[in-house]
Amino acid sequence: MKKYTELRPWLKQLVQTNRLVATKKNIALKHQLAAIAKKLDGESGVLFPAPDGHAIPVVSGFMSSRAWIAEAMGVEEGRLLDSFRAAADNPLPCHIVKDAPCQQIVHKDFDLRVLLPVPTHSEHDSGPYITAGLVIAKNPKTGVQNVSINRIQVNSKDRMAVLILPRHLHVFQQAAEEMNQALPVAVVIGVDPLTLLASQAIAPIDSDELEIAGALHGKPLDVVSCLTNDVLVPANAEIVIEGHIPPKVREIEGPFGEFPKYYSSQEKRQVIVVDAVTHRNDPIFHTIIPAELEHLLLGSIPRESTILSHLKRSFPSVRDVHLSLGGVGRYHLYVQIKKTHEGLPKNVILGAFSSHYDVKHVIVVDEDVDVHDPIQVEWAIATRFQAKHDLVVIHDAQGSVLDPSTTVGLQVDADGVIPASYQGMSSKVGFDATKPLAYEGHVFTKVRIPGEEVVDLNQVLDPSVSIASFLNQK
Repeated sequence: MKKYTELRPWLKQLVQTNRLVATKKNIALKHQLAAIAKKLDGESGVLFPAPDGHAIPVVSGFMSSRAWIAEAMGVEEGRLLDSFRAAADNPLPCHIVKDAPCQQIVHKDFDLRVLLPVPTHSEHDSGPYITAGLVIAKNPKTGVQNVSINRIQVNSKDRMAVLILPRHLHVFQQAAEEMNQALPVAVVIGVDPLTLLASQAIAPIDSDELEIAGALHGKPLDVVSCLTNDVLVPANAEIVIEGHIPPKVREIEGPFGEFPKYYSSQEKRQVIVVDAVTHRNDPIFHTIIPAELEHLLLGSIPRESTILSHLKRSFPSVRDVHLSLGGVGRYHLYVQIKKTHEGLPKNVILGAFSSHYDVKHVIVVDEDVDVHDPIQVEWAIATRFQAKHDLVVIHDAQGSVLDPSTTVGLQVDADGVIPASYQGMSSKVGFDATKPLAYEGHVFTKVRIPGEEVVDLNQVLDPSVSIASFLNQK
């Protein structure tokens, strides 16, 4: 199967298969663009020509289906997690080039608010946000790059406030700040679907996600050095914002509608000072609609791959995992196992909590339950779970700082802020929704009708039969 290693061929494939539509010109960047993209979420990506009359078009929703993501990777959907994990485990060093499409046009005198068509998405968002920008920075101590997607609020002509969660970019920024140095960064907008997916890999610190992108491509990724710093960026990207995060500078950011489908608070956050903007001739701006399918799937699929690998190392009986969309692709984990011992599901639950701190609720089910079907998972809870015996509860563990329920009951300091060390404190709950290994008769035998799995409706239905003639008989 073909891999889509560039953005524009992938968009053409979506057009040819009726999965990418275009709107009329002059759609408003404030709210209207996001509203239209949300309306088509999961059905079609959307291209917005000349939004608000802007020369640069905006695209959204081109990765809003698991099947589409697998297609872009060139694999069957059932092989999605294993294929991603294989790439993450076997990264390819990047290929540095001197001339790159992303640097065809260079701006050193600019106003970001005019230069780029940055949308304002949700009702109470504090302003326009870059939501699909790959933030790339180097570890000041080792020189190894990290790639992440962070929400970025465009505050003025050359300053942007950025949310940096306690992950690798935060470690880099803190290290630079301790040395009283600025951290050079690049914000890359408009990359191919495989590089976009690779940016969300859960990899060890000092693992460059662009090398994982190369593994997904099947060849080293072409990268080019920024013009104003030494950060390496994908050469075929649409737009690159070059800048630096100055030490000990914070500006107001938020509120912003985040992936849990609630607004995060307004706080003082790190700042990106923009030094230059480069882009292709006639670039395309990509925006991700917060909390919708493209946002949730890009986060959940790489996590599923990492969690599955993590669990299989300790529990070979684990067959599949799924981060449900009802759990915003982060908080609810379903695990399918081949149960061999009573008590094994509880061990798997504990292992799942250690796989990523965002995981809040874990449901373990048997092999006969499809973890990608929420109705089957709910059925397993309804018929194979008893709280007295099958519930695991852990209090005061680290959870997601973006989960609003973690703030309930916590005391604030004199400034009305929850101390950072307490943010995201969460209870974790596990459900053993597996049947017992031994039981009498057919009490836990799943009902099935012999032959149901081989019925071919094309062979048994007869469209020539007149149903009305039967109904009209007296």
